[in-house]
Amino acid sequence: MVASVGDARADSGPATRAVVDVTFLCMDAPPSGPAPALPEGYRIVHQPAPGVAFYRRLYDGVGKDYCWWLRRVVPDRELAALLRDPGVLVHVLWRGEQVCGFFELDRTQPDEVNLAYFGLMPGQIGHGIGHAFLRAALDAAWAFHPDSVRVNTCTADHPRAMETYLRAGFRPVRTVREVWDIPDRLGLTVPRALRP
Repeated sequence: MVASVGDARADSGPATRAVVDVTFLCMDAPPSGPAPALPEGYRIVHQPAPGVAFYRRLYDGVGKDYCWWLRRVVPDRELAALLRDPGVLVHVLWRGEQVCGFFELDRTQPDEVNLAYFGLMPGQIGHGIGHAFLRAALDAAWAFHPDSVRVNTCTADHPRAMETYLRAGFRPVRTVREVWDIPDRLGLTVPRALRP
């Protein structure tokens, strides 16, 4: 199946086409066993209705290397309304005053929670934080007692993303091929491997 996400938001100006395989995953029960602790000095803070500028700092910082672009083209007013939705919960990973990552839970669908966004800032990757941070995100999602928790990943994401989600207890549901027309004005580098 091929979907064209680029057509979803008309954007004037040049764009670079990317072809990605998006895999949708589901978890049907909470993870078992004790949750690993975050390394010393790290903390997770729920950020209710974050401001647009702060949210863009999170989204752009985590997603720049992985072609996260859809929220970049959302107008500020529309993004602010989305962030005020009580069904959208943003949690920020801090170390002192340094932002280290974030996750976003979407509770707008009945009986399920979607891990809409999850990631670390580039300088935090490879330091043994990701497993504990993902478990904290899953525990936050399961605290709402949904029937399932969902997430998706794609071939533009970090190479270990799929393995990480599978190890955490997700199972693949389906994979679709999407065509993205990423506006060049965003300044994102589209890897050659994703170009048709």
